[in-house]
Amino acid sequence: MGIFDTIGNVVRSQLIDVIEWTDPTNDTIVHKYDMNGKEIMMGAQLTVRESQVAIFVNEGQLADIFEPGRYELQTSNMPILTALKSWKFGFNSPFKADVWFISTRQFLDCKWGTTNPVMMRDAEFGMIRMRAFGNYAFRVTSPETLLKEVFGTASVYKVSDIEGQIKRVVVSSLSDAVAESKIPALDIAANYDELAAYAIQTINPKLAGIGVQLTSFVIENVSLPEEVEKAMDRRTSMGVVGDLNKYTQYQAAEALRESASNPGGLAGAGVGMGAGVAMGQAFAQAMSANQQPTPAAPAAPAAASFCPACGNPVAAGAKFCANCGQKLSAAPACPACGTPVAADAKFCANCGQKL
Repeated sequence: MGIFDTIGNVVRSQLIDVIEWTDPTNDTIVHKYDMNGKEIMMGAQLTVRESQVAIFVNEGQLADIFEPGRYELQTSNMPILTALKSWKFGFNSPFKADVWFISTRQFLDCKWGTTNPVMMRDAEFGMIRMRAFGNYAFRVTSPETLLKEVFGTASVYKVSDIEGQIKRVVVSSLSDAVAESKIPALDIAANYDELAAYAIQTINPKLAGIGVQLTSFVIENVSLPEEVEKAMDRRTSMGVVGDLNKYTQYQAAEALRESASNPGGLAGAGVGMGAGVAMGQAFAQAMSANQQPTPAAPAAPAAASFCPACGNPVAAGAKFCANCGQKLSAAPACPACGTPVAADAKFCANCGQKL
């Protein structure tokens, strides 16, 4: 072997001719290709698999981005790096650059939940505290933005590194989504899908700034404070008690079911049935009493008449005063000034005397 062959082998050992990345994990978003001190050979083969993007960075500047496919690195398909290096056409030379592979597949089954209760305003219950949890899936939609705004020069960036930021955005946006959707607290459980779809529309614009977006968002459970749940239970109970016949039947059935465990057997069942019937009758009497019309108020007594001469009260319909014999007019008169007043007047319209 000649000296030139030896030098050629040494040079070739310092060059990279194949660049690719296979991800053995399920949670790696970004992987920096390990150059191991070598340079990339012009004409090297670059393989970018489906659900991957390759980004070349030269001296801190973002250069070319390669979508899935197989490439032979030449000046013709590396326009930005060619311009940065000021290569002339056809110049075949090794070059040094950093290469990052970014996974663009979906990352599934990421958990989210409210660390503290979220305050929300409900039309029926007013201000209430709400807890919720579920899962979501996301993917990288802008590798350039992710590189510039999030992982920077990190060699490896995993789901756990970005999960906390996404959770905070999800939780802060969920209360806005609930408020804007105007879904009552009683109906949230029946509208999980509608609320989740509305939440994605609220959350994704906020995640665009870091280059990712949610592909799915699932609400598994929304829990309300204990006092609100008790109020719901009472309302449900009132709905059951509303039909007294069914309530009595329910009590009787419960008594029969529990009779097997009672020492008195059927006697205990009879007691339970009697209690159920008695309670049903008590409810019926209370409701019937509430439904009875309110008795009319007694008619107010007719306004008293007074003698215009001496001021003594006179009987209704009297034509002369029993005290002084003064002839009385048909209409009652004020005892102070003698001015006729209306039968139901409380004060004299002329002098203001209280009648």
